Amino acid sequence: MPIATVNPVTGETVKTFEPLGPDGIEERVARAERTFRSYRGTDFASRAALLASAADLLDKEREEIARIMTLEMGKTLAAARAEAAKCAKAMRWYAANGERLLADEHPADADVQDSGAHRALVRYRPLGVVLAVMPWNFPLWQVVRFAAPALMAGNTGLLKHASNVPQTALYLGDLFHRAGFPEGCFQTLLIGSGAVESVLRDPRVAAATLTGSEGAGRSVAAVAGDEIKPTVLELGGSDPFVVMPSAAGELDHAVATAVTARVQNNGQSCIAAKRFIVHEDVYDAFAQRFTRAMGDLVVGDPMKESTDIGPLSTEQGRADLEELVDEALSQGAQALCGARRPEARPAGWFYEPTVLAGVTPQMRIHREEAFGPVATLYRVRDVDAAVELANDTSFGLSSNVWTRDEDEQRRFAADLQAGGVYFNGMTASHPAFPFGGVKRSGYGRELSGQGIRAFCNVTTLWYGR
Repeated sequence: MPIATVNPVTGETVKTFEPLGPDGIEERVARAERTFRSYRGTDFASRAALLASAADLLDKEREEIARIMTLEMGKTLAAARAEAAKCAKAMRWYAANGERLLADEHPADADVQDSGAHRALVRYRPLGVVLAVMPWNFPLWQVVRFAAPALMAGNTGLLKHASNVPQTALYLGDLFHRAGFPEGCFQTLLIGSGAVESVLRDPRVAAATLTGSEGAGRSVAAVAGDEIKPTVLELGGSDPFVVMPSAAGELDHAVATAVTARVQNNGQSCIAAKRFIVHEDVYDAFAQRFTRAMGDLVVGDPMKESTDIGPLSTEQGRADLEELVDEALSQGAQALCGARRPEARPAGWFYEPTVLAGVTPQMRIHREEAFGPVATLYRVRDVDAAVELANDTSFGLSSNVWTRDEDEQRRFAADLQAGGVYFNGMTASHPAFPFGGVKRSGYGRELSGQGIRAFCNVTTLWYGR
C-alpha cells in the first residue's frame, strides 16, 4: 500500500512519501531504546512540563493541523478542530494527574507485617519502547490518547500510523520534538503494514498498542503473544443505541443525539452508535424524526463550515459500505433515506446518510460493522428483547441507552456486554474515564489511570526486617 496523501474529496493524490528502509527503522528503534534509558529517570514535573508545552503548541497550530487532517481523511474542518482541542486537553490532563495516578501504593500495615516485611510498597515503572499502530479515522486523537500517558509514565514511543495520513503522522513526531522532549522520545515510522512484525519482534520494543480492524488486531496480538509482550487492542464496534418509552418526553433530544452519535466523523468511528433499538411504543415517532434528521444533513466539501458530512476516507471504504447496504436491500431491508451516492458529488468518495429498517440477523449488515453514515433501525417489544438484541453482536465496545426508569437502568448496566454504558447521552472518550471493549472489540483499556498503567511494570518492593 503506498504511503500517500490522497484527497478523498477528489480522489487525487496530493503527496507521496518514501517508506523507511531497514536502516532507517533500525536507527529509530535504537534511538528510542537509548533515549528510554535516560528519559525513564526524569521526574514527573519535568515530563508534565513537556506535555504542557506540546499542548500549547497544538493549540497555536490547531487550524493548520485541522486542515491537514481534513485533507487526508475527509473529516469536516469543524470536527478536525475539535479533535485537536481534545488532544491538547488530554495532554494537560495527564500532565496534571500523571504523578498522582502513578504514585506508590502502600499495602495495609497488617498485611505488610503478616508477610514478614519491615515495609512494602507497589511502584509503577515504565516498560520501555512502545510501538503504537494507529488508524486514520481520528489521526490525532487515537495517537495522543496513547502518547500522553505513555510519555508521562516515562516510556518512549514509536508510531506506525495508517498509510493514508502520513502528514498527520509526521506532524505528531515533530510536535513532541519541538515541545522539548528528548530526541527519540516519540518518533514516527513511515512504514507499511508488512514491516510491523519485524519491529514488534525487535527485543528492544517492550510492548504494543493497536487501534484498528479485527484482522490487524489479530495479527499484532499473535506476534506479541509469540514474543510474550503486553498489548492493548481497541478494535471494531457496533454499538447499540436503545430508546425506551420513559424517554418519550425528550424524544427530540434523543433523536438529535442519535444523529450525532451515528454520523460523527462521517460515520467512521468505532464508538459511533450503529444499531438503533427502539421500543415499539416510541418506535414510529423516533423512526420518523430520525429519518427526517438524517436526510436533512448536508453532504459536501469538508472544508466548508456548512457541511455536516464529508466523504469516506477511501474508495475501498465506500465500496465496502455500499456492498453491505446493497446486500441488505436485496434481502428485504428497506431504505428509509439515502442508500446511494449523492448525485451532486460525482467525484470523491461520498455516501448519503442512510437509515435501514427491516434488517434481519441473516444480513451481513446485522453482524458486521458498517463504517460510514448508515444506521440500522430495530423495533423491540420490551426490555428483555432490547438487551438480547443489543448483545447480539460479536463486538462490545460501548453502548447508549435512553431511559429514565431506574429499574431499566440497573438492568442495562448489569447485562449489556460492553466496555461502557452511557445513559441519556452518547458514548464519548474522556481522559478521566477508562476506554476499551470486550469480545471482539479488543482488550485492555486506554485513558484514565488504567491507561497510564497499561505500559508500566507493576513492581512489588519488599523490605525485610
